[in-house]
Amino acid sequence: MIRDGGAHGSFPTEVHEAVGWWIGACLVSTLKAHRIVAAHDGRATSVLFHQRLCRGAINAQHYACTVLTLRVADEGTLLRTMAELGGVPGARIFTSGPEGEESVSIVLYGPEGKALDEGSGLAGIRRLIAADRVPIPVNETAKGRIEHYPHPAEQERGAQR
Repeated sequence: MIRDGGAHGSFPTEVHEAVGWWIGACLVSTLKAHRIVAAHDGRATSVLFHQRLCRGAINAQHYACTVLTLRVADEGTLLRTMAELGGVPGARIFTSGPEGEESVSIVLYGPEGKALDEGSGLAGIRRLIAADRVPIPVNETAKGRIEHYPHPAEQERGAQR
C-alpha cells in the first residue's frame, strides 16, 4: 500500500478513507512541516480522501500545519504552487477505474518537488502507520487550519469577469 511515492490501493477493499487522515498526519510530522499544499483530481472518492488528508495534516502533533488546498489541480499546478510558496511539501490524490472498483493514489512530494522515496520520508511514514503511531495534536492550540489557495487558472477566470 505505501510505495511508489505514496499510498495506493483499491477502494474500498485495500484502502479506506482513514488512510487519508493517517497519511496527512504522518507527512506533516515526518517532514516537520508547518505548511503543505494539497490537491485532487475532482472525482468523488478523491475528494473524500483529500478532505481526510487535510484534516489529518492540521491535527499532526504540535506543528499547527496550514494546509493550502488547491482543490482540483493537476500535478504540474501542484508542483508549481509548492515551488511558488518557497518549497513546501505537497500531496495529490487521484482515482482511476469504475466506481466501486476504484484505485486510489495519494502521491506525496517533498519540499524539492519530488515524490517521496524510502530515504526522503516514505519509510518513516510506513513505520508510523504500521506501528499505529499516527500523530495526534498535543492540544487545541497545536491544531492547524485549512485554507483555499487559488491557483493561476482560477485567478485568470476572476480577472476575465
